[in-house]
Amino acid sequence: MTMVASPGYGFTLRLRSINQPGMVGLITSTIGQMGGDIGAIDITSAEKKSVTRDYTISARGVEHSRIIVDKIRKIEGVEVLNVSDRTFLIHLGGKITIENRVPLKTRDDLSMAYTPGVARVCEEIAKDKSKVYNLTIKRNTVAIVTDGSAVLGLGDIGPEASLPVMEGKCMLFKKFGGVNAFPIALATKDVDEIVDTVERIAPIFGGINLEDISSPRCFEVEEKLTERLDIPVFHDDQHGTAVVVVAAVTNALKVIGKDITEIKIVICGLGAAGISCGKLLMASGARFIIGVDSEGILYNGRDEGMNNVKGDFSAVTNASLEKGGLAEAMKGADLFIGVSGANIVTVDMLKSMNSDAVIMALANPTPEIDPHLAAPHVRIMATGRSDFPNQVNNVLCFPGFFKGLLACHASEVNTEMKLAAARAIAAVVGRDEVSEDYIIPGVFDERVAPRVSEAVIRAAVKTGAARRVPKKTPREIKAE
Repeated sequence: MTMVASPGYGFTLRLRSINQPGMVGLITSTIGQMGGDIGAIDITSAEKKSVTRDYTISARGVEHSRIIVDKIRKIEGVEVLNVSDRTFLIHLGGKITIENRVPLKTRDDLSMAYTPGVARVCEEIAKDKSKVYNLTIKRNTVAIVTDGSAVLGLGDIGPEASLPVMEGKCMLFKKFGGVNAFPIALATKDVDEIVDTVERIAPIFGGINLEDISSPRCFEVEEKLTERLDIPVFHDDQHGTAVVVVAAVTNALKVIGKDITEIKIVICGLGAAGISCGKLLMASGARFIIGVDSEGILYNGRDEGMNNVKGDFSAVTNASLEKGGLAEAMKGADLFIGVSGANIVTVDMLKSMNSDAVIMALANPTPEIDPHLAAPHVRIMATGRSDFPNQVNNVLCFPGFFKGLLACHASEVNTEMKLAAARAIAAVVGRDEVSEDYIIPGVFDERVAPRVSEAVIRAAVKTGAARRVPKKTPREIKAE
């Protein structure tokens, strides 16, 4: 179960009750006593002897919703007509669609959009392939590529089961960045097969967003695709997470008055996200990083649970060769970043940290420590959840990041772009606004994507990765 009632476990309960005073109060008080959160009550029909109403309720989990319904069934004079899972309802038929950008109403429209007029456009692109950006969807379209091997906290659930997540990602691209995205869920986990497939479909897209591919294969897939393709390849689980974490750390340090070059940082979870966070933090100036995984503290020379990526990371972190488990790593730490699993951090660990500690417990849906338990012992608490302050969420990065990449026809993704994006996100929260409960913008803050986009474009131009310099900034375009 989640810790509080959440719309993610929302359901609509259609009840027919006898038409007499006090029935609504009895039903709502029962739902409240059981821990349900009522969002709305709507009358669907009314008769002389009975009234039918829809109660929209948020629960703490599937089992919790069943308990609420069972309790309602026991109320005399109340009949449960239907129970609808609101989350499943919005997924019926999928969450995305394709729509035409130009009208197709007359013969003239058809002759220009399709034959014979379209042939002239094809010939123009055949003569100059760069015109594909201006004359097709490539200029503003991204492929979201997965093999379904590391989906959210669900693990290896396969390409079909990954589709609801990929569709949701497409929605976020469109909503926050105005970027078209399409899910590509591949029925293979072979690195070379993934790379070959993406290379063959690349002409359609202006960028590739790798998603939910398990570590360490994800590093190899990204590296090979970056070498082969002339469009940017961005693994969001790595780089999106790292960008938003660095943005949050930047503002957290403003609150606690510490310097990134001096603090001890513990990163728990050394998959794609953890390794990438460590690398970008080091690029930001961090010098004292301790990595921890299921085998304990990572150090140069460790044999257990290693791979090439962890080996490279161990060579540039933990210079003092600390050993032990998470409890030992947390002693004297200033910042904890968790991208691992639920409830692995204890209050005693928090007490062993330095004063004004910062905790970023980003495991979803259940963080590494309950924020309510952590609050008395830390200065700043952040999670990946929307029902607590300081939500560290990748949606603050990837829509604007790709908007910038596409606008300048970037050929690659580089560290300068990621640092620029992190600074742009952090800067949305003004110096007079930043506080313990506000170190990162909200996910619906409309200022974020345009600023990230502009920062990425500037960095791309500066580093020579841009093949086009836009005449107008995203904010100027939006203002029109």
